[in-house]
Amino acid sequence: MKKLVFTILGCMLAAVSSTAQMQWNQKYQQYINQYKDIAIEQMQRWGIPASITLAQGLFESGAGQSRLAVKGNNHFGIKCNGWDGRKIYQDDDTDGECFRAYESVYQSYEDHSRFLANGKRYASLFNYETTDYRAWAKGLKAAGYATNPQYANKLIELIQLYKLYQYDNAKGYDKFMIDHTKSNQLNSVSLHPIKIFNKNYYLIARKGDTFESIGKEIGVSYKKIAKYNERDKRDQIEAGEVIWLKKKQKKAPKDYKDRLHYVRNGESMYSIAQKYGIRVKSLYKLNGLNPEHEIRVGEGLKLR
Repeated sequence: MKKLVFTILGCMLAAVSSTAQMQWNQKYQQYINQYKDIAIEQMQRWGIPASITLAQGLFESGAGQSRLAVKGNNHFGIKCNGWDGRKIYQDDDTDGECFRAYESVYQSYEDHSRFLANGKRYASLFNYETTDYRAWAKGLKAAGYATNPQYANKLIELIQLYKLYQYDNAKGYDKFMIDHTKSNQLNSVSLHPIKIFNKNYYLIARKGDTFESIGKEIGVSYKKIAKYNERDKRDQIEAGEVIWLKKKQKKAPKDYKDRLHYVRNGESMYSIAQKYGIRVKSLYKLNGLNPEHEIRVGEGLKLR
């Protein structure tokens, strides 16, 4: 009996650990989706590998969940040395150490680039290729960026686990995400996480959201956002709705080529189109249906 109890307990703990790890991985991937474009932009301006910037941001800020990141938009753990801006205090190597605080996440990324580019101790790093993330990681540790003896290994592990090295070869970036990052002001309400699907960006609406409030948050005309979602700009938005931030596609991603969506109770052509980021007109066309067609529960719909 004891053996059985321990076996069950072990399985339960493993399940809890697996769930926690999955949630943590999702947070990390969400962070990457949110900030990869700014990391690429910084690489093209300053010559710092995007993979290194992202890995440092992930590690130093706990994927944006640390107190320094939440309260001070400080994603890289940079302290106050030579800093005239706003400050935030936190225990680190000693009690109550002074850290830099920023008005936006973009400012944190920009200051990180300047910190490395203008710091004499990091000058040798810029002799490495932007595709040599291992050399950069080891060089940062050797130059004293962090006291953690495993710092270089941690960065390399993150880069390999999340394939961040792919961004070191990027030729361009999405300005939309750069602008959204710049708008992340400390005094603003908590921003909606931006997610990616079907070559588009979307967010999940909260209670009280309107097209106008979302437009102000992301810096896009609320009339355009309503149009992208095939709605009237005065329409009410329900909590939990998917709101697309760019014009929707005509088809679902390639993964859905041989897959059907089977209609569930309460769904409409509009809600299904929203789910997959497809225009309603295109969904009708893909299935050879006219707008007067009333879908039935269990009916299979092509998505591509």
